[in-house]
Amino acid sequence: MCAITGFFNTQNAFLYTYKALSILRNRGRDGTGACGIDWVKHSDIVENLEIPHDINIMGHNLHSIVKYVPQPIVYKGRLVANCEIYNWMELASVYNLDAGNDSDFLTQFIEYQIYSSNIDTSNPEEVIEKIEQVLDEVIGVYSFAYMLDGYVYLFRDVIGIKPLWYSKSNEFAFASEKKALKITGYSDICELNPREIICYDIANDSTVFYSRNFFDIIPEHDKQLGTIRNEFRYLLEDAVSIRFPDEPFGILFSGGIDSTIIAYLCKKLIKHSAVDFTCYVAGLKGNDSNYSPDVNYAKKVADNLGLKLKIKEINYQEVEYYLKKVVPLIENTSVLRVGVALTMYAACVAAKEDGIRVMFSGSGADELLAGYNRHWKSDNLNQDCYQDILNIYVKNTYRDDVVSMNNNIELRVPYLDRRVVDYGLKIPACYKIDNLQKQNKLVLRMAGKQFGLPEEFVQRNKKAAQYGSRFDKAITKLAKNAGFKTKTQYLEQFHEGL
Repeated sequence: MCAITGFFNTQNAFLYTYKALSILRNRGRDGTGACGIDWVKHSDIVENLEIPHDINIMGHNLHSIVKYVPQPIVYKGRLVANCEIYNWMELASVYNLDAGNDSDFLTQFIEYQIYSSNIDTSNPEEVIEKIEQVLDEVIGVYSFAYMLDGYVYLFRDVIGIKPLWYSKSNEFAFASEKKALKITGYSDICELNPREIICYDIANDSTVFYSRNFFDIIPEHDKQLGTIRNEFRYLLEDAVSIRFPDEPFGILFSGGIDSTIIAYLCKKLIKHSAVDFTCYVAGLKGNDSNYSPDVNYAKKVADNLGLKLKIKEINYQEVEYYLKKVVPLIENTSVLRVGVALTMYAACVAAKEDGIRVMFSGSGADELLAGYNRHWKSDNLNQDCYQDILNIYVKNTYRDDVVSMNNNIELRVPYLDRRVVDYGLKIPACYKIDNLQKQNKLVLRMAGKQFGLPEEFVQRNKKAAQYGSRFDKAITKLAKNAGFKTKTQYLEQFHEGL
């Protein structure tokens, strides 16, 4: 859980770095640092960080749940990273790298590949090729900037779970969140497409974009449904297992099939671990007979499976209080996105109160396995699932990241593990939606049956978070009471100049 930023070829780089790190402080409270081409500084908090009046600076805030290694990390090059590499210890052992944590490993592994190959480090294409070889081996999520021999390379994981924004309006700058660039006066701020790499030439103040490979939907798996179910299940189990933390954690829990299976797999894993977890669900305050649908169902599933559940209910006044935080946070006034963000924010607040720093989410299952109502009408289902995964960084992952990180929580999303996605996109459409039985996410529901989950839980239809929590109802009522014609107009007041 980290924040990264950088400002280049500007006399105000040191001031902009302070401002950006300050607005991003919730992404990392365990340490901070900055570096230039020939210096590096580390400190406990931003206010104590002594940044020289340089014109080229990269900065970092760290929230560590593993061994503390201060960033920027400096060897032959310089790296600032917001990453969670789940197999770093295994790879470090294979390549005999003495790394303190995943970011340290990433830096060492990149330089191992570069300098063991005797490539020309002044040739960006050769450097990028070596970094891509590193990223092909790691399992995890990341956004990072690596500075070497006058160039800065910007990467994100290809799905786009870890955010990264950039601007070329006042020379070149980047940051984990859009607002960190806006506050420093930059315009034309763009989110980096995860399928692109930026190479910035410091001396010439120029940028070049390089393309990255993505997944495909062909060839489809030519196997029986039972075999596909088993293979998908094993991949998902491994994706949960490799993300399993060594401290108490939470699960965003609605009682739907996606989060129920995550909770089931986590419960299975804690039998071999001392680590425990709590499920969190949020909804509009009601009474015993008037709980929100998600709260009602989460209670039912938790009771049946023996899960620890914490319910976060908020009233209308509290909904408006949270909206004043959520809308500026996600930098969006879409009723749908705000409703989902509000549900997640309330659950994360409850988890933060319990000291939780890692939470699992079922995000990505609907996109990958055709879980939305619009998928029923699709003429090319797997192509639509492909587009959903392709665009998930625009619609979902940035919102989810800033909401969780604002509460000092790292979100882990096993359905978006690249191995799960690669396999899931090639599952034939007829194994995702069964039109005769009116059943979607067929493979996942079959896995649920195989786990022995009650039929009622396996077959529960999706209810969007903003409706399942009844927060959309709350926003409708609040907008009407405040005299606004639309919910969007009501939400816009919380983020003027958005």
